[in-house]
Amino acid sequence: MANPRSGILNLFLLAAVLIVASSVALASSDAPFVVAHKKVSLTRLKSGVERVSVSIDLYNEGSSTAYDVTMNDDSWSQDMFDLVSGRTSKTWEKLDGGSSASHSFVLESKTKGMFHGSPAVIKFRVPTKAALWEAYSTPILPIDVLADRPPEKKFEWAKRLLAKYGSLVSVLTLVGLFIFVIATPSKSSKKRR
Repeated sequence: MANPRSGILNLFLLAAVLIVASSVALASSDAPFVVAHKKVSLTRLKSGVERVSVSIDLYNEGSSTAYDVTMNDDSWSQDMFDLVSGRTSKTWEKLDGGSSASHSFVLESKTKGMFHGSPAVIKFRVPTKAALWEAYSTPILPIDVLADRPPEKKFEWAKRLLAKYGSLVSVLTLVGLFIFVIATPSKSSKKRR
């Protein structure tokens, strides 16, 4: 038979663990929670030159302020890209809970090929902790710089609309034409008068 004291002791230990776990969860929910989204778009300027526009949006989803926030996106190789405008790093004094910040820069391609970028690194300080906290932006999909793309076809959207709504437009046109013919007085009825 089990000792009743060991059962009570186990229950007490379980309650203590649950109390400690809930207090840790409450304490961590009061910390800043930085989420970052990295977006990239390509713009072909002329043959052999393509611009890469990078935008990084930071969101503090936590309830407290993150201090000394630094964002660094040094994954852009200087062998492949030249920095045209902006900087690949940015510093903010603080990012309040529930607020956001954005940073963007533009690069110009030097060489043709696939580029696999890594996430941007965000470091920030929490007042109750001595060490810096670290977060990462979303990664980007591989981009094909200076890829051979077929030329954009003009009126492609019109063809798609016509394929999708063409029959509806033709039926409505026929009904409208029929109503117009019926509602308009004929010229022969005017001559009889």
